[in-house]
Amino acid sequence: MTAATAAQRVFRNRNLFLIGLLALVFVLVWGSAALAQFDPLEGLASFPKALGWMAANFVPTERSVANLPRILAKLGETVVVSVMATVLAGLVAFVLALVGSRTTRFHPWFSGPVRLVASLARNIPVVAWAMIFLLAFGQSFLTGLLALFLESVGLLTRSFLEIIDETASAPVEGLRATGATWGQVVAQAVIPSVLPSLTSWILFMLETNIRSATLVGLLTGTGIGFLFDLYYKSLNYPSAALVTLTIVVVVLVLETASNALRRVIL
Repeated sequence: MTAATAAQRVFRNRNLFLIGLLALVFVLVWGSAALAQFDPLEGLASFPKALGWMAANFVPTERSVANLPRILAKLGETVVVSVMATVLAGLVAFVLALVGSRTTRFHPWFSGPVRLVASLARNIPVVAWAMIFLLAFGQSFLTGLLALFLESVGLLTRSFLEIIDETASAPVEGLRATGATWGQVVAQAVIPSVLPSLTSWILFMLETNIRSATLVGLLTGTGIGFLFDLYYKSLNYPSAALVTLTIVVVVLVLETASNALRRVIL
């Protein structure tokens, strides 16, 4: 077999694979639409009408600006609960990661339970956590805080475990060779090695929690989510649009500040 023939066979097999993959995607999309009784063409045709309605109704007006102080107060409440959940989750996740990491654990038995807790907390959606705590604590600030906290603990613990195992293993081994204690290893090797990555993940989690807190507020009757729900259900669309606009502004400002802080740290 010549080199040209082998190359042609490779290209032919690659093209057949791509065609088969595209056919599989088409079948999956078509089958899903059929099961959901969804007409893609009708959905696409509805976009102009939806955009026209938003342009006519979902726009802040001079009258809706009078609600801005109340909106900002509720937005501040949402930011506060997001910051609290993120900071508490970051501290708990770091402790769990130290206990469960292969690099810093006290005993191999600790890794399994820590990873199980992280997996359970991470794979249950924040809305499900909110509904669970809603039955126990009712519509309150605590319900939203706990829901955001648990999901954050799951995601951050999993991320911190990987960061410590990948980043801190060499400094830890070198410091242990000198006879350092566990506390000295954590303070002198682990924290300096992983602090930039941990900070980056915590900032990312804060951005995510502010978005999630808006949705959780719909269920818990707190924060900016509750105010959006109130305006929307009372058909006060301009005020609901103003709520949406303030959320977007806060998220963009936070993302810009986070990116600047990451550049400084990293």
